[in-house]
Amino acid sequence: MTETMTDATTGVTTDAPTPAGPTSHTLAVQGASIGYDDRLVVQDMTLEVPSGRITTIVGANACGKSTLLRAMARLLRVRSGAVLLDGTPIDSIPSREVATVLGLLPQSPVSPEGIAVADLVGRGRYPHQGWFRRWTREDDAAVEEALRATDILDLADRPVDELSGGQRQRVWIAMALAQQTDVLLLDEPTTFLDVSHQIDVLDLLTDLNRTRGTTIVLVLHDLNLASRYTDHLVALRAGRLMAQGAPQDVITPELVAEVFGLRAQVVPDPVSGTPLVVPIGRHHTAPVRAGSR
Repeated sequence: MTETMTDATTGVTTDAPTPAGPTSHTLAVQGASIGYDDRLVVQDMTLEVPSGRITTIVGANACGKSTLLRAMARLLRVRSGAVLLDGTPIDSIPSREVATVLGLLPQSPVSPEGIAVADLVGRGRYPHQGWFRRWTREDDAAVEEALRATDILDLADRPVDELSGGQRQRVWIAMALAQQTDVLLLDEPTTFLDVSHQIDVLDLLTDLNRTRGTTIVLVLHDLNLASRYTDHLVALRAGRLMAQGAPQDVITPELVAEVFGLRAQVVPDPVSGTPLVVPIGRHHTAPVRAGSR
C-alpha cells in the first residue's frame, strides 16, 4: 500500500510506503509540574504523544523543552502529576524495562575518553542483553545497521573524541538507533550539523518512523524544519503549553509572536506546502521614499 508524498528538499512527488502501524506503546504527560531544586520550569503540563508519529516540541530558549523531554525519558522526576508509559507512571517501571521501550538522545552528551565509534554505538544494545551481557549476532547486526543508516560505517574504529562535532552527533544518533526502541526521544539532534546533514538526519528519522512505526519526539529550534518533518507540533512558552496539533493549525503569526516574541509572516512553503515562517526585523519594513507621506 502506498501514499503520495512530496520530498521536503526537492519538491518531487512520489509514491511512498504508508507509515507502519502505530507502536503499541503510549507516552503521555498528565498534569505534570517539573523543575530543579526550588525552580519550577514546567507547570501543569498535559499532552499525549501520538503513537507511531513524529512529535516536535518548539519554543524560545529556556521555555522548558529539554526539561519536559528529560521528564518524559525518566531522567527527571515530576513534582506533581505524572509521566505515563503505557498508562503506568514511568517512575514506577524498572529502568531496564523502560530502556527496552524508550530511547533518548540528550542534549550535548559526553562520551568516555578514547572510546571507539563502534563501541559507543554498541552501548545502545545493553538493555537487550541478559544478566551476563553476552554479545550476540543480533547485537552485531543492530550496530552495523545503525552505523550504515547514519553513514558512519567507515568511522567505526575511530576514537569518538577525534571526530568533528557533526560526526560525533551522528555517532550518538547511531547509538540511539542501535537501541531499537519503539519510542525515541531526541533533544536537538541537528545541533552541530550543517544544513545538508540536518536534512539527512531528519530524513533518517522520518524513514525510521515510516518503516518501523517508531514514535519519535524531537526538540528543534528551526520552526520551518519542524513544520516540514513533524505530524504533531507542541509549542511551549515559559513552561506552559500554548498550542498543539498539526503544523498548519499551530504555526500562525499570532502564535509566533506570542511564543517567540517575533514579528513574522507565515506563508505556504513552496516546496512542501507546510507553514513557512518569514521573520520581520526592524530593517525589513518597506522603505519610505523621499517626498512620500
